[in-house]
Amino acid sequence: MTIIGILFFVFGFLTWINGILIPYFQICLELNNFQSTWVAFASYTAYFVMALPSAWILKYTGYKKGMFFGLVVMAVGTALFVPAAYLRTYPLFLAGLFITGSGLALLQTAANPYVAIIGPIESHAQRIGFMGLANKIAGLLSLAIFGSVFLFDADTVVSQAARVSPAVKAQILDDYALKIVDPYMIVTAVLLVLSVMIYFSGLPEVNEATNEDTDTGQPAKRSILHYPYLLFGVLALFCSAACEVIPIDGIIIYSNSLGIPINESRHFAKYTLYTMIVGYIASTLLIPKYLSQQHALRFCAVWGILLTAGAYFTEGLVSVVCLVLMGFSSAMLWGTIWGLSLRGLGKYTRLGSALLLMAVIGGGFFSVVFGKLIDLNGIQPQNAILLLLPCYLILFFFATWGYKIKSYRS
Repeated sequence: MTIIGILFFVFGFLTWINGILIPYFQICLELNNFQSTWVAFASYTAYFVMALPSAWILKYTGYKKGMFFGLVVMAVGTALFVPAAYLRTYPLFLAGLFITGSGLALLQTAANPYVAIIGPIESHAQRIGFMGLANKIAGLLSLAIFGSVFLFDADTVVSQAARVSPAVKAQILDDYALKIVDPYMIVTAVLLVLSVMIYFSGLPEVNEATNEDTDTGQPAKRSILHYPYLLFGVLALFCSAACEVIPIDGIIIYSNSLGIPINESRHFAKYTLYTMIVGYIASTLLIPKYLSQQHALRFCAVWGILLTAGAYFTEGLVSVVCLVLMGFSSAMLWGTIWGLSLRGLGKYTRLGSALLLMAVIGGGFFSVVFGKLIDLNGIQPQNAILLLLPCYLILFFFATWGYKIKSYRS
């Protein structure tokens, strides 16, 4: 669990930096909101593309070697940021993000079912809660460190670039883009060191057969498609990605569209992570002793619906605060959906995990739609928040009925 906790720390450090990279690239590469949110799309598309291949790779390598290869691939992706910064080329940055996301997909395809299998499935959300704390603490450090490096003088850079000639502007933005070089060289080195540590660790393999649901009263399943509750779980996780990603990755561009300066709005993603940490602590204390996974997920859906309405009907800082408070409920979404979806899959656990990871593309899909809605002329930025409403309604359906459907005949 300690080793897996370190990996979840890595997940958080490199996943939640997108909230900083989006406005950072928007400035140094002169992008609009829609273009800048391709940062999230490139990262999360990698999960969709690589999830099933990752399951196939793990079948032959096992969990431990799969984690090793995942870290090495991530290091290749982060190293690509160095030439991308010197060339100030967005496609190369996106390629680095995609490769890093591919490594993360392999790493998470191994780590997430590992957490599910090594203990009772009923307490999976509790174990994920501990992992989530490691993930979000890493995210806070990532946002604090990279935010202070990349966005500390962002308003000044924007102001200066707007007043000078095109040649001087290009030089200012070239210098600003190079801020990313040293931090990402350090990140690459750390990933390579971790890969060596994992390779020589005593991390054991696990027996997936212990997760077989033998008390169903039904014939053995012949296909992963014969688990309706898993497929509904994939849909729920697709929607939950929006509920988790937009309040972090999208909150800076959203608050900036409301007229709040970047020097202030750069802190809002950290505040969302603070509320998520409170949510993870609550999940570890309450689930499953006092609150079942399905009841926790239902609460999260209702909480999200209320705050979506609050963000839509208010303005300025109050609307942003509603987005920040969504972090409390979004902290519980990942663990509860995984716990309700992976139960009883047995030999299909790796494949089920891969399908769930593919659903993470929702974070990229909804991010670019969110950015496009903010860019549209003639509408209020709050209208973009309504994108979350159908997502929370689908989560409510899964928590109330979808998780119980074990057969298409029932």
